[in-house]
Amino acid sequence: MNHSSGTLYIVSAPSGAGKTSLVNALIKDDKRVSVSVSHTTRGKRPGEEHGINYHFVSHDEFKALIDKNDFLEHAEVFGNFYGTSRSTLQQVLDRGDDLILEIDWQGARQVRELMPEARSIFILPPNLEALRQRLDGRGQDSAEIIAGRMKEAVSEMQHFDEYEYVIINDDFDVALEELKAVFRSNRLLLCKQQERHGALLKQLIG
Repeated sequence: MNHSSGTLYIVSAPSGAGKTSLVNALIKDDKRVSVSVSHTTRGKRPGEEHGINYHFVSHDEFKALIDKNDFLEHAEVFGNFYGTSRSTLQQVLDRGDDLILEIDWQGARQVRELMPEARSIFILPPNLEALRQRLDGRGQDSAEIIAGRMKEAVSEMQHFDEYEYVIINDDFDVALEELKAVFRSNRLLLCKQQERHGALLKQLIG
């Protein structure tokens, strides 16, 4: 049997830790990894594509998926609903591809409860000063706005110890190699290798 099911990865980080850049670099380099596409009831914005940015659905369609218990997690944000469909995830994993779910610690808890086999990674900044600089961006926001972002980031970071892997994004290239290492090592687990190379392993031991 050469087919191996993929792994679901939960990746969380405070705003400013560089999560999106790291994930984008990873999926560009590793064709067996993609990012989960959420369902939403909000309207499509210019340039957005159905199935790439989001699965755009009506309120009725979203409610039907809630009623079917299809969402691993879902939330309402400013009157619009967002959710992660279990059946959509499973289709990707069944193809043998790995899938990244970029969610906060609260969503991560919900997903871990429903899919305990998922691996979880938390990305941290090297220090608070670096985080403040990243959150300040172009330096056009008020001190009050930056302070609010910092408070939110620190609150998020308090949950890093709920995750299996922790990556500190000080040097981007080093952090990217560490992220790749998590995916590589997981594919070498005994259960994965037995799925992927069952016939060979039987042949080797006679």
